[in-house]
Amino acid sequence: MKKNVVVLDYGSGNLRSAERALTRAGAEVTVTSDFQTAQECDGLVVPGVGAFAACMEGLKAVRGEQIIGRRLSGGRPVLGICVGMQILFARGVEHGVETEGCGEWPGTVEQLDAPVLPHMGWNTVKAPAGSVLFDGLDADTRFYFVHSYGVRDWVLRTGDGFSEPLVTWAEHGVPFVAAVENGPLMGTQFHPEKSGDAGAALLRNWVKALP
Repeated sequence: MKKNVVVLDYGSGNLRSAERALTRAGAEVTVTSDFQTAQECDGLVVPGVGAFAACMEGLKAVRGEQIIGRRLSGGRPVLGICVGMQILFARGVEHGVETEGCGEWPGTVEQLDAPVLPHMGWNTVKAPAGSVLFDGLDADTRFYFVHSYGVRDWVLRTGDGFSEPLVTWAEHGVPFVAAVENGPLMGTQFHPEKSGDAGAALLRNWVKALP
């Protein structure tokens, strides 16, 4: 039985390339902004390209932050990609403008301190032991990035029996968060749908892990 995955259409992101990549990963994929459909699917993918503020504006126009919040309150999987991961954090700062994010994770999306921006092209990542997304992938596997902003400081700390989120790092000028696995909520700063065989393997891992 194929898993039913929705790619959330809120006016931002490589919707069709994400749809094709997830279909190849074995999912039954729908691209939609419909609130109920996005609520009821097995897995929700939130893509995103461009400016943080514009993505948040588009997301709120389709009540996307409510969709994400309600899914997570019920333990239902969400995967953010590129700016779709960034908007899961508390805030973004671009060109001196601060925009409130979804607030599912604390932390700030800010410009990378690097000699060349954007960070565009292939790069390796440092995934932690026990990762679901990177299971079976070698340490020197490369993924495709296109961004000038990222999360440079992971600030969420857990305790009281809650397991620590698995944070994957990459480096471009400075270390930044390349992926997060936090129970049903996951995200990648890179584009798995543009990352060839490596990205396809990662998406298969995510689809396979859907309850």
